[in-house]
Amino acid sequence: MSYTNTFIRVAEDCPAETGTPPMSCRTLPPAHVIAYELLITHPYQYIHEELLYEVHVRHKQIPLDERVNRRDEIWNELFAKKHPCLRASLLPKKFGWGVHYNDDGRIALFAKESPEYTRFVSGETKGVKLLNAMRNKRD
Repeated sequence: MSYTNTFIRVAEDCPAETGTPPMSCRTLPPAHVIAYELLITHPYQYIHEELLYEVHVRHKQIPLDERVNRRDEIWNELFAKKHPCLRASLLPKKFGWGVHYNDDGRIALFAKESPEYTRFVSGETKGVKLLNAMRNKRD
């Protein structure tokens, strides 16, 4: 699912007090670490589907030439099944990152302590729908 003009707030039960870069000691980083690196280094470059694709090919370590030659096939296989939106991502659930989708559905991350995050959640940015990230625990 992709959004436009939407800001996903950090989960109510998020343990992080500030936006914390996720890390992994695994040689192959998990999907949320790859997504974080892509969104931090390239804000507003990816729409949701492009982000999912890029995370997938990097996580599966698909070589660049194969990505080029089989792009449509890999894309179609990936999206033959549904994928959760970023409300379910560990970035807003556990690591303190708000997620903004701009007018075009392009995504950027904002640390929970940042002025931009405060501006979004205060309603100061007109026309932006506010959603909460999914909670970590069910009540």
